[in-house]
Amino acid sequence: MVVSTSDSSSFKAVLKQTLFFDQEPSWQLISILLVYFVQGILGLARLAVSFFLKDELGLTPAEVAAMMGIVSLPWVIKPLFGFLSDSLPIFGYRRRSYLLLSSLLGCVSWYSLSAFVHTPWAATVAITLSSLALAVSDVIADSIVVEKIRDESQSNAGALQALCWATTALGGLITAYLSGFLLEHLSIRSIFLITATFPLLVCITAWILDDTKVETPPNVSIAKAHLTQVRQAILQKQILLPVAFVFFWQATPSSDSAFFFFSTNELGFGPEFLGRVRLVTNIAALVGVWVFQRFMKTIPLRHIFLWSTIISAVLGMTTLILVTHANRSLGIDDQWFSLGDSLILTVMGQIAFMPVLILAAQLCPAGVEATMFAILMSICNLAGIVSHESGALLTHVLGITDTNFKWLWLLVLITNLATLLPLPLLRWVPDATALSEKQTPETMSALAASKVPEMILTKADAEAHIQLAPD
Repeated sequence: MVVSTSDSSSFKAVLKQTLFFDQEPSWQLISILLVYFVQGILGLARLAVSFFLKDELGLTPAEVAAMMGIVSLPWVIKPLFGFLSDSLPIFGYRRRSYLLLSSLLGCVSWYSLSAFVHTPWAATVAITLSSLALAVSDVIADSIVVEKIRDESQSNAGALQALCWATTALGGLITAYLSGFLLEHLSIRSIFLITATFPLLVCITAWILDDTKVETPPNVSIAKAHLTQVRQAILQKQILLPVAFVFFWQATPSSDSAFFFFSTNELGFGPEFLGRVRLVTNIAALVGVWVFQRFMKTIPLRHIFLWSTIISAVLGMTTLILVTHANRSLGIDDQWFSLGDSLILTVMGQIAFMPVLILAAQLCPAGVEATMFAILMSICNLAGIVSHESGALLTHVLGITDTNFKWLWLLVLITNLATLLPLPLLRWVPDATALSEKQTPETMSALAASKVPEMILTKADAEAHIQLAPD
C-alpha cells in the first residue's frame, strides 16, 4: 500500500497539533522536552529515598524534616545559576556545558546513594547534590524556553510552556505508581542505581542542543545594570509587601515527615500503596489546576487566598480522624480514608497555590520578567525550608519519634491552625484582578505556566516527603 504525500503531510499536521501543541517538531524541541521529562521520571526514587532515610539510616521524623530543608537549598539560589549561565560560559557555551555538568553530577549523586552512602551526613550531601543537579538543568531548560518564547506569535504564546508542563506531568505520572511497585520487588539501592541512568539522558540533550559558541567575553556592565534594575524592582512597596505575604503564607510549620512515619510504622502502609497515593495525588494535582483555570481565574486573588486557606485548614483537620483512629470507629478503612483525604487535600493545595504563580507573574516588571520570576519562586522555596525546619522543631519538642505518635494529633492541629496566622496580612496582596499595564496576559500566562510542572512535583508528592524539585 502506497501512502500519498498529502496523507503524510496531513498526518504530520495532526501530530504537530495534537502531540506538540502546534510547535514545529525538531531535534531542538525534543532536546528541551527531554530535560523536562527527566524532571518527571526522577520521581521514581522519591519513595525509595524516604524509606532509605527511615529504615536503613534510622532517622527520626524530626531529622528527616530537617534534612528536607537542607536538600531544598539549591532551589533557593536558582537565580544564581541563571546568572552564571548567562554571564560565565564554560568552554564557550552558555547552555551545553552546564547541562553536561548537571547531568554528570546527578548521575554520580544517585550512583553514590546506591553504592557508597551509609551515614546520614553522606546521604544529606548526596541528595543535596542531586537536588543541585536538577535545579541547574531546570534553570538552563527554562532559559532556553524563554529564548524561544521571543520567536512565538502572540496567538501561539504559552504553547511551548504548556508542552513542557505536559511532558513533566507525563514523566511524573509514569513513575508515580512504579515508585511504590518497584520497592515491593527491588531493593532501595537498586532503585537508586536505575535512577542514576536518567540524568544521562540530559547528556544526550546537551549534544543535540543548538547552542552557539560564544567568542566574546561577557559584558560586565550589562550584568551590573541588570542586577541594579532587579534590586530596585523588588524593593518597591507594591512588590515587596505581596512577596512578604506569600513568604509568611508558605513558611508555616509542616507535619509531613511525622505523618509519613505514622503512615508506614503505625498504619502499616507499604510502598505499593504509597505509590498508588502518589498516582492519585498527581492526577488530583492536574484536576486542581483545571478547576482553577476553568472556574476561578477571574476571582480576585485576595479572595482566593482567604477562602482556599480557610477551607484547606478545615479539611486538613480531617487528618485528625486518621491519626486518632476515629475512622475505624466509623467503619472506614485506613487506606481508603487516606486515599480520599490525600485526593481532596491535593486538589485544594493546587487551587491555593495557583494564585502564587499568578501574583508572581503580575509583580514582574517589564524587562526583567524571567530573573524576577525566578527570584520570587526562590523566595517561595526559602519559605518551604522554613516550613520544614519549624516543623522539625515542633516534632522534636512534642517528642514524636518513629514509634511514639502520642502527640501527633497536637502537631497536626498546630500546623493546620498556623496556616491561618498570615491571613491578617492579606491587605498586602493587591485585590484587583486587572493586570499591570506593563504586563500582557500572554506574558503572565507564559511565566506562570513555566512553573506549573515544578509546583505539581512539589505539592503532589506529600507522601514522598523528599522535595527534590520545588518551585
